[in-house]
Amino acid sequence: MKTIALAACVVCLTGTPIAHAQSMTTEAVVSAGASTDEVSAIGAQLRAFGDVMSGVRFFGEAAWAKSSNDDNDFMGSAYPYNGRVQIIEAYAERTFRPGEALVSIRGGRFRTPFGIYSASDHAYSGFLRPPFFRYDEHEAVSNNFLEHGADLVVGVPRLTLETALGAPADVGTAVRRSGLDAVFRLQGYYGPFIAGVSHMRTSSLKSAEVEGRADFSGLDLRWSHNGIQARGEWMTGHPFAGATTHGWYADTFVHLVGMGPVTAVARVEQFEREEAGESEEEPARRQVIGVRIRLPRALTLNVDVVHRMGSVEAEESRPTTLDVGLTWSVRPHK
Repeated sequence: MKTIALAACVVCLTGTPIAHAQSMTTEAVVSAGASTDEVSAIGAQLRAFGDVMSGVRFFGEAAWAKSSNDDNDFMGSAYPYNGRVQIIEAYAERTFRPGEALVSIRGGRFRTPFGIYSASDHAYSGFLRPPFFRYDEHEAVSNNFLEHGADLVVGVPRLTLETALGAPADVGTAVRRSGLDAVFRLQGYYGPFIAGVSHMRTSSLKSAEVEGRADFSGLDLRWSHNGIQARGEWMTGHPFAGATTHGWYADTFVHLVGMGPVTAVARVEQFEREEAGESEEEPARRQVIGVRIRLPRALTLNVDVVHRMGSVEAEESRPTTLDVGLTWSVRPHK
C-alpha cells in the first residue's frame, strides 16, 4: 500500500506517468557503539535518491537498529532502535522557480518539519544522543515523528514558509494517535544566520493516559563562520491537556584549519515536564563534550562524555558516562 501511495503521489506531482528514470544514487550506513551507561546498539540505514524524471526528485530510506536497552537514548538521535526494519522516509518532490520565488511540493512519508529536524542534523553528527526534548520518552517533539501527507514550501530570497498537512506515521516508542496534523515553519536567512519559528498542532501520544490534541511551538537559530557552527532550539508545548513541556539546547561544532579529520562538539541543554496535580520537579540538565573523527575507509568515530543533572534522567542512568560509536558509510561509484 505504501508503494502504491508513493507512486500515485509521483504521478500527481508530474502530471504524467514515469517513463524514463534518470540518475539514482544509493547509500548505505552501518553504525555500532557502546556506552558506560551499560548499553550497546547497532543499526543500518539504506537510502536511494535522485531524479525519477525531469523536475521530480525521489528520496527513500529504510532502517534497522537494535539497542540492548530500549529505555536508554544512546544512539537514538534520529532512528528507532527497536529491532525492526522500517521505512523512515519515502517521498517525491518537485520544485518550481517562478521568477525569484521558490515553490516546492512534497508528497509521501517524511520527517515532521518542526525546528532543526533533518536526519543529517542529528544522526552521528558528533552527538550520539538526541536533545532531551527530541527523545521519544520525554513527551515532546520526537526525532522519530513522521508524517504521511503533503508539504508545501513557498519562498522568496531570504524567507520561506513551509506548511505540512498529514497524519502521524511515527516510528519508535512515541507514537501518536491517528488524526490530522498541521505543521507550520517560517525560516529566514541573513548573512551567516538562519532563524526559524515553528508550530505544530497534532494528536496526543497513544501512551498518554488522556486523549486530546497536542500543541508545540519552537524557535531555532543557526550561525556559521570559518569552520565554527553554533545552533540551538527552544520548545514549549502541551503533549496533552494538563501537561506542559519546555526544553532548549545549544550546540557548537568546531572544525578549524589544522584540526585535520577532527571536529570538536559541545552541547548544553535543559528540559522540564509538568503535569497538573503533581509536585514540580527539578529541571533535567545535561552537558556533552566530544569529538567526531573521520577515519580511513569511510569510517567515522564519535566519542562523547555526557554529564547529567536533574529529574528526567533518573532512569538508572549514571551521572557521567562515556559514549563511543563507529559509523561506516558507502556510496557506490557510478
